[in-house]
Amino acid sequence: MNLEIYINNVRGAQMAAKITGTFTIDKHSFRFTAIAFGRIGGQNVGAKISKTTEKELKKLGYDSEEVILTIQKNLLQGNLTLPEGLKKESFVDD
Repeated sequence: MNLEIYINNVRGAQMAAKITGTFTIDKHSFRFTAIAFGRIGGQNVGAKISKTTEKELKKLGYDSEEVILTIQKNLLQGNLTLPEGLKKESFVDD
């Protein structure tokens, strides 16, 4: 699955941050939101997509749960594109 993540906005701090962005798959773009938590137990990310996006992904032949897991994995591993002026260090613990 070739999925790319584009972050639009990050609000919060290193303890918890709300992330909004888009992901592309098969040249189709969809919105997502996520909450990133740090500290106790390490980094954790919970991503969500809309019911409409779930239906569109199903039409394209994708399992929405697998897509969400891939989004979360990419966010945790830093496989994403940030808007100009935003640095990973501003919301990620080193």
